[in-house]
Amino acid sequence: MRNLLMASGTLLALGATTAYGQFGGPGPDAYVGAGVTQARIDDIFGSGHSLDLNNTAWKIYAGVRPIAPFAVEANYMDLGHETRHYFDGTSTHADAHAFSAFAVGFLPLPLPFADIFGKAGAARWDLSGHTHSSLFALDDHGTDFAWGGGAQAHFGALGLRLEYEQFNVRDADDVKAVSFDVSFHFL
Repeated sequence: MRNLLMASGTLLALGATTAYGQFGGPGPDAYVGAGVTQARIDDIFGSGHSLDLNNTAWKIYAGVRPIAPFAVEANYMDLGHETRHYFDGTSTHADAHAFSAFAVGFLPLPLPFADIFGKAGAARWDLSGHTHSSLFALDDHGTDFAWGGGAQAHFGALGLRLEYEQFNVRDADDVKAVSFDVSFHFL
């Protein structure tokens, strides 16, 4: 499924030559951006040795918006790391990050420089961790359905975005991330 999603997104991005202008936009758009993310993953290791990641981290992303209501985008998100020491002398540590690809749909707001968006795709995540005693160790990765949404505003080539993303991770609760991003648009 991941290969189908990536191939479909690539074909749509590269094959789209329809003028962005027919939907009220200035023309095709490509963008790169970076952001500050507040990511949360709860209950890593499960009951008894739970560890929660609740970190401020970072992300980078790039996208192509061939027509005004649609884009494809990829991002890398550092989900943070956490070490916790317990009263009994044990400790736990976890580290996580994810790469994701999305199809993004846009809906313009009444303001000429703003829109809201929803996105769906897949996230390839990596989660590793261990306890001090090495009784519980974790080195896991997977690909799961990812979704999100938010709002953005454009000021010339500069874009500002506030968004929410969520996807599943084995051996823990869902990843929930809120980010504030700045992007540069060109083409």
